[in-house]
Amino acid sequence: MDQVAPRTRVVDASTAELATDILAGAFYRDPLWGWAFPDGERRFEQHRVVWGMFLDAAIRYPWVRMNESGTAVALWIPPGGSELTDEAAARFEPLIRSMLGADASRALDAFAALEHAHPHDEPHYYLSLLGTDPQHVGRGYGLALLEDNLREIDALGMPAYLESSNPGNVALYARHGFEPRAAVSIPHGGPDIVTMWRAPGATPQPP
Repeated sequence: MDQVAPRTRVVDASTAELATDILAGAFYRDPLWGWAFPDGERRFEQHRVVWGMFLDAAIRYPWVRMNESGTAVALWIPPGGSELTDEAAARFEPLIRSMLGADASRALDAFAALEHAHPHDEPHYYLSLLGTDPQHVGRGYGLALLEDNLREIDALGMPAYLESSNPGNVALYARHGFEPRAAVSIPHGGPDIVTMWRAPGATPQPP
């Protein structure tokens, strides 16, 4: 049988900068992360720093993925893994406070609320971030990347979990077998966030 070339690649140090730029652009206008980093002039660079920290920590696992065209990135944390290394976790709060000053509580409390809602009773793959380069949104690149990743996770017989920071994406995730789990209230007037769970091999819901 001929081998089918993979449609995704593992992000490593050589592609980390491109992946970070994709995520910074993808979340610039996000309902939650745009609100949490309210200075529009500085937000892109702030996101590059923050998402770059998460990405640099996550590439110690082979689960940070980019599509072949370099237009979409998915950052997965495998069962038993952590989003940040101990060293990065120690730097995280001081970094946010230095960047955001009086607005730091928005971002810090948003991260804390999501962590509090995160289930830890069953091993699973956690989709920490999924983003598409804004210049290529609407062409299905992000969802195709998600499909490829879920195919691998299904082969391992594992569930998956995510937070939808954009309510418009809840239906899209549902089409790929995710079901709403809870609504998370973000302090300081932030938008409510929907958490979603996907059982292994879940049947996608119709559009």
